[in-house]
Amino acid sequence: MSFSEDYPNDNYESDYDEEELKSKIKTCREYIENGQTFSNLDFIEDVIQHCLEYDFVEDGLFLAEALLKAVPYNSEAWQFKGILLNNSFNFEEAYHCFEKSLSMNPNDVETYINKSISEDNLGMFEEAVESLRKAFNIEPNNEEILFSLGVLFEKKEKFEEAVDYFYKSIEADPEYLEAWYELGYCYENLDKLDKALEAYDKYLELDPNSFTGWYNKGIVHLRMEQFEKSINCFELSIALKDDFSSSWFNVGFAYARVARTQDALKAYKKAFNLDPYDETILFNMGQTYEELGNYPQAIRSYSESIKLDPEYYEAYLARGYCYDLMGKYQLALKEFNKAITLTSNPEDAWFAIADLEYSIGNLQESISNYLKAVELNNNNFNSWYKLAETYIEIGMWLEGLKAFDECIRINNAHATSYYGKAKINFLLGHTQDAIDCLKKAFELDPNIRNEFTKDYPEVKTSKLFIKLLDENKS
Repeated sequence: MSFSEDYPNDNYESDYDEEELKSKIKTCREYIENGQTFSNLDFIEDVIQHCLEYDFVEDGLFLAEALLKAVPYNSEAWQFKGILLNNSFNFEEAYHCFEKSLSMNPNDVETYINKSISEDNLGMFEEAVESLRKAFNIEPNNEEILFSLGVLFEKKEKFEEAVDYFYKSIEADPEYLEAWYELGYCYENLDKLDKALEAYDKYLELDPNSFTGWYNKGIVHLRMEQFEKSINCFELSIALKDDFSSSWFNVGFAYARVARTQDALKAYKKAFNLDPYDETILFNMGQTYEELGNYPQAIRSYSESIKLDPEYYEAYLARGYCYDLMGKYQLALKEFNKAITLTSNPEDAWFAIADLEYSIGNLQESISNYLKAVELNNNNFNSWYKLAETYIEIGMWLEGLKAFDECIRINNAHATSYYGKAKINFLLGHTQDAIDCLKKAFELDPNIRNEFTKDYPEVKTSKLFIKLLDENKS
């Protein structure tokens, strides 16, 4: 999302005609060339203001320079030049223009506000705040000053302070659109999503035709996993601006989350047509093709995303999974190994390789790779669990017990891990330990009783186990 100096004015309309402005600029140039600048100061100042509104920076600077040659001690002319230089990203020179203007008129609020923009862009945060506070001392009820202070703190990710200033600007002007917009953004970053929605709702109440407002509200609903509500917001955003790729992308994601897979695919394709250089769109498109079971097309999408970003770790991993599902194990292994080279934490890639090795019967290799995954993340439950199961298959009972213990450490309510421990203890002849684990497994998940009787049909003749089963009947 853009900060406020890039605030998107969705419905901008000007009172001035562009062709008329060009004609006025031509007239000004004729006055200047004919030495008539001084006698036409008001007209030239008016045209410079129009140049600012239309972003005619080059023409505006030419006129401002001419104005300053005629009246070098005119504080407003120095301010004009500073604003135009700000708009052309020449912040250092702009800063000096504002200093010059303030030396002539030290109580001009607009100059302080514009000077703070130069200071902010020059990395002079404290000075920018100080400029705005000086302006505030002159006009304590000026909502623009309060808003600008909010933006400064927002850009520094000091969101609590920013919220305070945005609220003060809203107190001064309850219909301050930009303040409601930025307030929503700050609350998003503070994870106060209900308050973010309230701010965006107020913003949209004031400007219901803002495609960015509906988009931002949709993102909040998406974060809250309110997918149908997010879809409504994104669809409204698209209705207002059909070529806004971000709304198409996010509505695609929301469609996918509510199993509208074909709609998701159409949305991603539209987003990609609008922004063909975004590898994330292609990646999500690949995920959708996977969901539809179209693995060749998913692979093509992942390949295209990798062309755009040759170090796209997740795309290599996903392409590898597709090859694995298609039985192309060597290609899958190549993808997973490539993924490992692209990240400092290839935990998922090692797990994927371990699963692949397991599926083709290389159990020792599988164990080695699961161990690499848990070395990177000792709380990787899936790796520990698969490790335990693989140890059982090759008869490494004690190692299997240790792996199940790790599973229980991570999730002490996982009934199947207790059942796995029970089975190993039976094999080791540790009957009491096995019974203790069975009791815990039955307590956590009574359905395991049925699995137990299938795995051990002989229990029907054991009084001990019959008693144990009876005790844990649901």
